[in-house]
Amino acid sequence: MKITKTIPAFKDYIWGGSKLKTEFNKKTDLTVVAESWELAAHKDGTSGFEGESFDLADLFENHRELIGTNADKFERFPMIIKLIDAKNNLSVQVHPSDEYALKNENSYGKTEMWYVVEAEPGAGLYVGFDRDVTEEEFRTLIAENRLQEVLHFIPVKPGEWFFIEAGTVHAIGKGVLIAEVQQNSNLTYRLYDYGRVGADGKPRELHVEKGVKVSKLTAYTPDKRTSCEYFSCESVAISGEQSFVADKTSFVAFVIMDGGFAVEGKTYQKGDTVFIPAGYGKFTVKGEAKTVLVRV
Repeated sequence: MKITKTIPAFKDYIWGGSKLKTEFNKKTDLTVVAESWELAAHKDGTSGFEGESFDLADLFENHRELIGTNADKFERFPMIIKLIDAKNNLSVQVHPSDEYALKNENSYGKTEMWYVVEAEPGAGLYVGFDRDVTEEEFRTLIAENRLQEVLHFIPVKPGEWFFIEAGTVHAIGKGVLIAEVQQNSNLTYRLYDYGRVGADGKPRELHVEKGVKVSKLTAYTPDKRTSCEYFSCESVAISGEQSFVADKTSFVAFVIMDGGFAVEGKTYQKGDTVFIPAGYGKFTVKGEAKTVLVRV
């Protein structure tokens, strides 16, 4: 398999904006593009590859060697890479652990990592609680639409990393655009949604009972990890010519946040995710770019 860029799946959730189209060069007929699933093999969205007839699910199923030996222990492709444009606040939510999700939902849980790409002045993230809360207080705050009173708000700036372990109550605030690398799961328990209604005109569903069961109720402790069992990430600035290696243990994916680079005779730009299959060996990129590099 040659080096190529991925073809994303898009989501038009009600809180999304248009930056992924206007600034990150995403081609879609959707007016709102909340999420671009850059590298995904999930029933709710699968990414393809430019110039190839197969998608990532096919690659994982039939050519596991191109994903890498680090993925051999997983029954499913281990991660999803997304770009997320929050024009408005996302719901306050929580994701369960593998243990709870496999037992109760026939799904994996969801631990995720956020890299801040853009942030408007004063924009930020809600991550965990300002202090310890009891289950009774937690339920009361949800029922009275006052949950934000105890959430830990973090003003953010581009280039910052946040590791969101399963069980952490969280929300991406309006005016933030992030790259998210997460477990291969689309399981979310919504706790608070600002009274918004969905496309059907009805309030969006909340999942309070399940959410309370899986939430960590202790005060937030900063976590700046960029890797875990399912993925490894790093920020890589490319200037001029630089060489990398995709060995047999993992593919390499570059998510281009700004600028662009050329590799193997093709040029890639801001918003592209460039996929180098495992075992490809040494390759050289040339350009000026800010990227997030992801491996298994």
